[in-house]
Amino acid sequence: MKNQLAKLVDVKSVVTLSLTFVFTVLSIKKQISSEQFLTVFTVVISFYFGTQYQKHCPTDNKQL
Repeated sequence: MKNQLAKLVDVKSVVTLSLTFVFTVLSIKKQISSEQFLTVFTVVISFYFGTQYQKHCPTDNKQL
Protein backbone atom coordinates (compact mmCIF):
# COMPACT_ATOMS: atom_id res chain seq x y z
CA MET A 1 0.00 0.00 0.00
CA LYS A 2 2.79 2.44 0.87
CA ASN A 3 4.56 1.61 -2.39
CA GLN A 4 1.44 2.44 -4.38
CA LEU A 5 1.06 5.72 -2.49
CA ALA A 6 4.68 6.61 -3.20
CA LYS A 7 4.11 5.98 -6.92
CA LEU A 8 1.00 8.15 -6.83
CA VAL A 9 3.01 11.06 -5.45
CA ASP A 10 5.39 10.84 -8.41
CA VAL A 11 5.67 14.22 -10.16
CA LYS A 12 4.14 12.97 -13.41
CA SER A 13 1.22 11.51 -11.52
CA VAL A 14 0.59 14.74 -9.63
CA VAL A 15 0.74 16.79 -12.83
CA THR A 16 -1.58 14.37 -14.63
CA LEU A 17 -4.12 14.31 -11.82
CA SER A 18 -4.05 18.07 -11.31
CA LEU A 19 -4.46 18.79 -15.04
CA THR A 20 -7.32 16.31 -15.19
CA PHE A 21 -8.98 18.02 -12.23
CA VAL A 22 -8.50 21.55 -13.58
CA PHE A 23 -9.79 20.77 -17.05
CA THR A 24 -12.73 18.83 -15.62
CA VAL A 25 -13.73 21.82 -13.49
CA LEU A 26 -13.31 24.21 -16.43
CA SER A 27 -15.42 21.94 -18.59
CA ILE A 28 -18.17 21.68 -15.97
CA LYS A 29 -18.20 25.47 -15.59
CA LYS A 30 -18.50 25.75 -19.40
CA GLN A 31 -15.34 27.86 -19.61
CA ILE A 32 -13.88 25.51 -22.18
CA SER A 33 -15.66 23.42 -24.78
CA SER A 34 -15.91 19.68 -24.55
CA GLU A 35 -13.72 19.39 -27.66
CA GLN A 36 -10.96 21.39 -26.00
CA PHE A 37 -11.25 19.27 -22.87
CA LEU A 38 -11.09 16.05 -24.85
CA THR A 39 -8.03 17.21 -26.79
CA VAL A 40 -6.05 18.26 -23.72
CA PHE A 41 -7.13 15.26 -21.67
CA THR A 42 -6.19 12.83 -24.45
CA VAL A 43 -2.73 14.35 -24.84
CA VAL A 44 -2.02 14.36 -21.10
CA ILE A 45 -3.24 10.81 -20.50
CA SER A 46 -1.47 9.49 -23.61
CA PHE A 47 1.80 11.05 -22.50
CA TYR A 48 1.41 9.70 -18.97
CA PHE A 49 0.65 6.13 -20.01
CA GLY A 50 3.24 6.27 -22.79
CA THR A 51 5.98 7.11 -20.32
CA GLN A 52 4.72 4.46 -17.91
CA TYR A 53 4.81 1.86 -20.69
CA GLN A 54 8.28 2.95 -21.78
CA LYS A 55 9.56 2.52 -18.21
CA HIS A 56 8.48 -1.12 -18.20
CA CYS A 57 9.50 -1.94 -21.78
CA PRO A 58 12.85 -3.78 -22.15
CA THR A 59 15.46 -1.59 -23.82
CA ASP A 60 16.78 -4.31 -26.12
CA ASN A 61 13.39 -4.77 -27.83
CA LYS A 62 12.82 -1.14 -28.83
CA GLN A 63 12.22 -0.91 -32.55
CA LEU A 64 12.52 2.86 -33.06
